[in-house]
Amino acid sequence: MAVFEHFQNLYDIRLKPRLLRSLIRDRVPDEKHPFSKPSELSIVVSAVKNHGLLSESSREAVDPKHMENWKSSIDAWIERLLLLVSSKMPDKCWAGICLLGLTCQECSSDRFLASYSVWFQKLLAQIQPPSDSHFVKVASCASLADLFTRLSGFSNIKKDVTSHAGKLIQPVLKLLTDDSSGAVWEGAVDLLCSIINFFPSSVHRHYESVEAAIVSKIMSGKCDSNISKKFVHCLALLPRSKGDEDSWSLMLQKILISINVDLNDAFQGLEEAETKSNEVIKHLVPPGKEPPPPLGGNKMQGETSNQATEMSEQLILHRISMLMLCCCRMLTNPYPAQVIVPVRPLLVLVGRVLMVDGSLSQSLLPFLTVMQREFICSELPLLHLCGLDLLTGIIKRVRSQLLPHAADVVRLLTEYFRRCALPALRVKVYSILRILLISMGVGMAQYLAQEVVSNALVDLDSIAHGCGEASSTPCSKAASEGLLLPSYRKRKHGTITGFSEEQQGGVGTEMEAVKGKPITPIAVQTAALQALEALLTVGGALRSECWRQNVDLLLITVATNASNGGWANEEKDIFLLSDEPTSTRTDFQLAALRALLASLLSPARVRPPYLSQGLELFRRGKQETGTKVAEFCAHALLALEVLMHPRALPLVNFPSGDHPDFGQGFNCKFPKNIFSSGLKNNSPFPRGILGKDEIEPESNDDELYSSWLGNDEETEASASIPDKHLESRQELSEKDGRLSTEDHQAEKHPSDLPAGAQFPKEGDRGATDAAHMETGGIKDSIMAQSERVQEIIPNNDVRLQDKDVMVPTGDLTANVVEPNKGKIESSGSDSSKATPALSSEINNKVLMAAADANALPSDQGSLLTTSIVIEKGKKLVLEYNSDASKDSFPDIVDGEPDSD
Repeated sequence: MAVFEHFQNLYDIRLKPRLLRSLIRDRVPDEKHPFSKPSELSIVVSAVKNHGLLSESSREAVDPKHMENWKSSIDAWIERLLLLVSSKMPDKCWAGICLLGLTCQECSSDRFLASYSVWFQKLLAQIQPPSDSHFVKVASCASLADLFTRLSGFSNIKKDVTSHAGKLIQPVLKLLTDDSSGAVWEGAVDLLCSIINFFPSSVHRHYESVEAAIVSKIMSGKCDSNISKKFVHCLALLPRSKGDEDSWSLMLQKILISINVDLNDAFQGLEEAETKSNEVIKHLVPPGKEPPPPLGGNKMQGETSNQATEMSEQLILHRISMLMLCCCRMLTNPYPAQVIVPVRPLLVLVGRVLMVDGSLSQSLLPFLTVMQREFICSELPLLHLCGLDLLTGIIKRVRSQLLPHAADVVRLLTEYFRRCALPALRVKVYSILRILLISMGVGMAQYLAQEVVSNALVDLDSIAHGCGEASSTPCSKAASEGLLLPSYRKRKHGTITGFSEEQQGGVGTEMEAVKGKPITPIAVQTAALQALEALLTVGGALRSECWRQNVDLLLITVATNASNGGWANEEKDIFLLSDEPTSTRTDFQLAALRALLASLLSPARVRPPYLSQGLELFRRGKQETGTKVAEFCAHALLALEVLMHPRALPLVNFPSGDHPDFGQGFNCKFPKNIFSSGLKNNSPFPRGILGKDEIEPESNDDELYSSWLGNDEETEASASIPDKHLESRQELSEKDGRLSTEDHQAEKHPSDLPAGAQFPKEGDRGATDAAHMETGGIKDSIMAQSERVQEIIPNNDVRLQDKDVMVPTGDLTANVVEPNKGKIESSGSDSSKATPALSSEINNKVLMAAADANALPSDQGSLLTTSIVIEKGKKLVLEYNSDASKDSFPDIVDGEPDSD
């Protein structure tokens, strides 16, 4: 009946045993059938990982009968694999070992803990002498590494696992010494690194043997570069097996002495070898102490002395580079104990390597042939890279404790940077300068600023001026003038992408004149931009007047020219005819934008001079959706918000009862058809501002929802406002030269008015009825509208007719609301009706009077005064007095609004 059993969907647990049995039947080989398609193992591995066929776990409760069916299918899977591992046919054995390593990674914890000992014995037998197949040994080493990586997560069985790991050391060393296959060496050293990382105590008893085997492979030069680097990594990890400070220091000391000895042979005739060597040894081995044993033991020293006469220069340089890489790994890899780094000997050794450039003095010429000198000069860039890597490791390891040696580091870098011309070396030097600036701070920036700026100006010369090659001074001037063209004259000149017509003629001539100048590689330009970014971030505000202006101009020019050809995109650029990879072009554009952002954000005495151009670049870059450029440009616009809209925020966030809860803040409602609602309501005013009282939305807290909705009454009300009043108000505001903040808020944010407020129509000029307001919003409405009146009609008076009290317009709110003598008194039930109507009509009539006054000739409009005559409980009358003189204006009182 199991054949007719169905499953519901992809996630049904009943599907997993069916898939697993299908793989066992169709894809996994057995003893009876030949293994004709080894490539099918990739299909098996993909299916097991994607569907989790060996996990034996489910998110939901399942029927125990289905779970037992799944477990039985996994039992059949493991039984098939163990049969394959024991097979005498190498191809089937190899397939079983590979799939057993996959099972170690994917099976459940309970099954793994119950079976790992059996699996270990099966795999251990495949790397011991009866087995002679190379790819079976390689597969066994890889599966054992997976096994011990999984076992490192179970601390309760650490003692038993350490015992198992100790059984592997001798077989692995035998693979390193007896076998001659590079693939077997690689698998063995990977397994050894896994054991040292996760179970270091298992190597403690075999420390000297492991060191001798690894050093022998490094010094022999029989391995290729990748395998040699893995041996170097294993040698750097070896002191972890003891875990104390002395083991780490002793290993580093032996490696440095070995490097120094090899440098004596490599640089013979290029330097005063005896003097340099003695200086290094003096710092490594203080007087009165015996030198440490040689690297790899006494046996290794005898083999090296026998091969000294036969060693070629190539082997010597290979050994030096590998041992320097080992020092770098020891400095950067974590170590369980705190150690003391010998900074001074390391710096002397690095300086010895970097100062050799292949030049000879007359006294040393007879000691070196032309062929030897040519070979050494061809290998010196690799040695210099290794020396710079070692210097980087020193800085990363020592960090702020490098301060006593900072002067030596700066002197060494500046002297080497002046002579360094190869692109790869300049990239590395820029990287070291960037690390120094960030780690050491503004003090280091004062000493490195001149070197960073001067070298960056040279490396960025070609791209900075929009020329395909390095440009001369006239081309630089043309590009600078093109960048600074005004962008407000016409829209088509908003973004400057080239030179003006007058400059085009001269640029071509200069371009032809600089064709012989080499083009700076884009990797060097990217590194230079990153160094400038670090310099501006750390030291852009301290004593930067001598270089800041030039650097700011350089960065905006580089960023603008880098974006002229379009932003780099992996999908768009695959068909571009360019020798450089797309990722490099993307990195360069990102570096240019990052440096530009640092230039804009770095403090200075004045505002950033190229802020508008930078904002335009970031805005354009943000439109490249789905790219790294768009992500960074969005971040840059957010970071520049403090420059575009500076504001002082409160230090304390006082809680307010008006804010909704976290869950309520996301309950936003939107209209079903936004487009039809927008066509239906053309008014810029939201619901509740115009027209009569309307039905409120379902949620009173959703202001966005209510502000987007409107009806036909709002459209009619907004259309009935006379255009001449709006035009006159705009002319009056332009004549004054500014618009008040309150006026903008009243026009652009009408939601601040109380709900139910009504804007007057054209036919209501002399009417006494006003819009109804809610009682709770009277004071806020009068305050906002009074400030608005003060800006529109300055120097006008408001008169109360019954008591003949002159009220300045700016103090309209205080004099109207306050119930004193000679002012309006509100009491009883009339206060909620008369006062809102009064204030609303005052505001409406004053606005219309201002518009009419602005429409008069200038000589009459300037003398016009407006009087508002108020009678208690009666209508409002607006009077015009064109014969009023300047004496009728009230005196300006300099004092607080609430004072006597």
